[in-house]
Amino acid sequence: MEFNGYVRQDGTVGIRNNILIIAVDECMDGIARKISEKIENSIVLTNHYTCMLGGNEETLSNIINAACNPNVAGALVLAMGCGSIDPEIVADPINKTGRLAKSLTCIKNGGTKKTITQGIELAKEIEVFSKTFKRQPVDISKLVVGVKCGGSDTSSGIASNPSVGKAADLLVDKGAIVIAGELMELVGCEDILCKRAVNDEIAKKIRTLISNEEKRWGVGSDTEIMSIGNSVGGLTTIEEKSLGALNKIGSKPIQGILEFNQQGHEKPTKPGMYLSDVTMLCGGSGMHFAAAGAQLILWTSGGAGFNNSIVPVIRVSGNEDLINEDIDIDATRIMKGLESSDEVGKRILDRIIEVSNGEKTNIEDIGYSYCTLYQKDIRLEQCLGLR
Repeated sequence: MEFNGYVRQDGTVGIRNNILIIAVDECMDGIARKISEKIENSIVLTNHYTCMLGGNEETLSNIINAACNPNVAGALVLAMGCGSIDPEIVADPINKTGRLAKSLTCIKNGGTKKTITQGIELAKEIEVFSKTFKRQPVDISKLVVGVKCGGSDTSSGIASNPSVGKAADLLVDKGAIVIAGELMELVGCEDILCKRAVNDEIAKKIRTLISNEEKRWGVGSDTEIMSIGNSVGGLTTIEEKSLGALNKIGSKPIQGILEFNQQGHEKPTKPGMYLSDVTMLCGGSGMHFAAAGAQLILWTSGGAGFNNSIVPVIRVSGNEDLINEDIDIDATRIMKGLESSDEVGKRILDRIIEVSNGEKTNIEDIGYSYCTLYQKDIRLEQCLGLR
């Protein structure tokens, strides 16, 4: 099975051909957006943590790796010039992957208006470079697909999650990579997951990272991961939610668990199913998947319309009461006993190929979650003894 993608110089294959306009400090956000208005297929990525955040290596790694996502052809990196982040630190590793990255500093360039003018010129150079890439046939094994849930309800565990799990298995069988995140929503499933680990070392790491995530969200207060939508949708306990979420991970052996921290963002090294540190927070999860190298995301929901501008999102729902035109895959027939998760899983795989060939998801260019950069608080990590 094949799709038509953009083959990058580092061997990865994009399903989109985007240009990032990166503001390494929040003061540059407005300038980045003015430049983006003049550049086709451009996306603004802003570091709203501010340039002075202590222990910002994880944020920098997220920015750099997101810019090296297969769906990105190049990037313009912008800095004000009075902060602690040198834009060349971001641009250099992007260039080393064969993408084209340029950098610009506002103060050195003579201010806002001159920076916008110069920025548009540099971004247009990147735009010309991006158009040298043309779609060509590649094997489906080049795909890296993220799986995540949100707005979970009763139908998620019965319909959308099992269907995505079937699609994940089909992808793995064809040599692709599937990455699941939100470890907090797998609390209670450790024994099941560890039995699927390909070795004892990975099993031990699964337990450690799930435990660490539980500590982060539970320190000093009750752990709150049940939203109003979850409860209204029929979920009654954390355990019930976790077991439902587990279904979207399919049944294949777990090749590894990818950790994101100050040392960087681990990426999959061979085909198969992976767990990861991708956050349960929606906007941040999109950027985590981008940094891990995913070209698209499978999103299961009771009816929510999560999106991301770098990584297209295929939305799957089995809730007939809430399903709307945001949803790409209607899994409601499972709830009525008229279709199986295997059948819906095959439809999801077909949709993956369509989107990989360039077809837009239902709301790809209409509404999307902010490019949220999420990082663990290094001070809290030290206090909890996790670093």
